[in-house]
Amino acid sequence: MAGTFSITPDFLAEHNRALRADLEADYAHLAKQLARAKLDIEELTDKLQRFALAIPSWGVGTGGTRFARFPGPGEPRDVFEKLADCGTIQQLCRATPAVSLHIPWDEPKDAGVLRAAAEAQGLRFDAMNSNTFQDQPGQKHSYKFGSLTHTDAAVRAQAIAHNLHVIELGQRLGSTSITVWVGDGANFPGQANHRAALERYLESLRAIYRALPPGWVMYLEHKLYEPAFYATVNNDWGTSYWCARELGPQCRCLVDLGHHAPNTNIEMIVARLVQLGKLGGFHFNDSKYGDDDLDSGSINPFQLFLVFNELVDAAQRDPAFAPAYMLDQSHNVTDPIESLMSSAGEVQRAFAQALLVDRARLAELQQQNDALAAHRLLKQAFQTDVAPVLAMLRLRAGGAIDPLAAFRQSGYRAAKASERPAAAGHGSGIV
Repeated sequence: MAGTFSITPDFLAEHNRALRADLEADYAHLAKQLARAKLDIEELTDKLQRFALAIPSWGVGTGGTRFARFPGPGEPRDVFEKLADCGTIQQLCRATPAVSLHIPWDEPKDAGVLRAAAEAQGLRFDAMNSNTFQDQPGQKHSYKFGSLTHTDAAVRAQAIAHNLHVIELGQRLGSTSITVWVGDGANFPGQANHRAALERYLESLRAIYRALPPGWVMYLEHKLYEPAFYATVNNDWGTSYWCARELGPQCRCLVDLGHHAPNTNIEMIVARLVQLGKLGGFHFNDSKYGDDDLDSGSINPFQLFLVFNELVDAAQRDPAFAPAYMLDQSHNVTDPIESLMSSAGEVQRAFAQALLVDRARLAELQQQNDALAAHRLLKQAFQTDVAPVLAMLRLRAGGAIDPLAAFRQSGYRAAKASERPAAAGHGSGIV
């Protein structure tokens, strides 16, 4: 179970007291700037209050690379300690009220106890994640050569059964969705028949889809490469879209920002999936060369803004448009809680900036083919410093004006290092 230390409301109040006057001055100054553009800062703040991200349970532990993992102090040792860390992120940031679990990594002995623990932290459960990309103790069949697409029907049946178990567990936890990602593919030309593998994938997905409860959504997550480096079965948005269309209305596509080739126009992929009615959600991170799982907004914040530019456009066209948002990062050299708080702020920032775009004027410039003016209109919104809005939003919701400073001053990490003795062995790779 989680340790006893927690950040108190009195501590947060004292932290905010020292920063509040400057924040109010900055907020008032930004309000005047926005008013000149006929934008209401309170309306902007209200829209941001309704924005929510999910935290991945695995994200609060140190990740790693294929070569090494460097554990940090006070890492969570079980799912209850993960919830305690996720609750702390929500306490400070007030933008991450949901947790996405990975099964069997987070398999509870009692789903009711786990659900109560989440509620005590002010959290709910977002999409469930099934794991058929690695073998587990006691597993009868190996996934070394695939799971849902394996040539052996017995292996496929095992992988399907695991996904059905994840759905059933999710129902007991209050979740309403499952993300199905597989690492199936080939590492050598000739190793697999590409068409046959995709046919087996769709056949397995149909078995899972038929088990979806009413109101549930199944997300398909494509990935260009890794761990199958030559050919991945669900390798791009087109394949993902085709499978989701074949399955039915309860299946949608998930976009992970790192799962694309370098320099891919991800915002256009977003627009296409929106237009085709199959965009379901996002895994936010950032990348420099490939699927790096770096902190969101740390490499290409303009791309993140452009993605939200498409999402805001979609929401204005269809008020019912509501994709699911989650952070999906690996933290090898930073404190995971600090990175997740920072990334939550960056995603909020991109959303806020996209809300500043004058869409009527943008449509006019596009109709007039005024390329430079249209581009400058977007850049003007992107270059607006919306930090006072984000900080005021946190303050009003009971969070921290400066989450990173509050976290470091609280002594949370040192306390958890004492409460959670490090396990023996460092291991390698992402765990």
